Amino acid sequence: MMERNVLLVDDQRDILRLLHATLDTLNIEKLKVFESLSGEEALLLSTRYKIDLLVTDYMLPGMSGVDLMHKIRARHPEANVIFITGVTDRKMREEMLSAGAQAIFDKPIPMTDFLDVVERGLGLVRTIFPSEVKDEIVEGRHARLSDLLANFRQDIKAEAVFLLNDHGLVQARTGKLLDASMEVSLISTLMAIHASSLKVARHNHQDSIDSFHVFNGGDHDLLFIPVTPMYALLVAGNGLAADQRVLETISALLALRTQVERALKSMGVTGELNLISSKSASAPGEDPAQMAEESSSTEMETLLVNASLDKTKGNDTDDFWDQAAEKIGKKPVNANVISQEDARKLGLIPDGN
Repeated sequence: MMERNVLLVDDQRDILRLLHATLDTLNIEKLKVFESLSGEEALLLSTRYKIDLLVTDYMLPGMSGVDLMHKIRARHPEANVIFITGVTDRKMREEMLSAGAQAIFDKPIPMTDFLDVVERGLGLVRTIFPSEVKDEIVEGRHARLSDLLANFRQDIKAEAVFLLNDHGLVQARTGKLLDASMEVSLISTLMAIHASSLKVARHNHQDSIDSFHVFNGGDHDLLFIPVTPMYALLVAGNGLAADQRVLETISALLALRTQVERALKSMGVTGELNLISSKSASAPGEDPAQMAEESSSTEMETLLVNASLDKTKGNDTDDFWDQAAEKIGKKPVNANVISQEDARKLGLIPDGN
């Protein structure tokens, strides 16, 4: 692998150390990280080393982060740039994106997203948000999915369309978000919504997940809709959820869902929603740890009910808990009492007594 150089610029040394330590977790042998407390010092470093990635605060003493970016790129045109900022003003964020920033992160910095953008910016093998491994046959099938998404995006004039799987990975995509900084966190949050939708559908005894979620405003309007228990669609664009367009958009998205579902079935992915038919069987995709937790919760509820019944019989509550502890193989311990054998071992009483 070729050597990669990252230049960190911030007037707060603690932030530099934090970012440097975070980059060290990537364990990349040929990754060199340089630190600078000012734009002027950063420019000096850029004359000595090739800069592949600039990570800079927007508000620097002297020149701004945008000014520094332009000067660095004058020497290193292919350098990617990530901005760190405490500024929430939308116009300033648009200025940074328009200047060619790869991403913008607000303080405190979400480190998982930061590392993912760094990996993408340096062209490294992605470990934080890995791409799926595909063989030639699967690639061909995925091309069909990509064509479906691309045609849909063009028809409704969306900025980006994603097909996501239940592991939070992008199965197919077309276009890009205005700001990809929070892509990992956004997708993770949406897939949590997907998992919740699946649970609601089961509780409601539905044969399929028939729901959609609309987020209006911000960088984009976002529409999120499950396709199967294993896949979901995300559409991002401007004005897609406006009053005069939202019904048209949803109607088109439902039609896309049908097409994508057919394409997935042709790939051998059925993703049928199997309801829980008995207490002894878990539905596909059910988390074993969650099942164990629910079982433990049920057992505790039984104990509490029994405790209430024992109270009506006049038994002391402590007796109940002692009996319950014995049933699970743990004897209650009285911290104020020790056995004669323990006292002898501690030398509190002489041997032979």
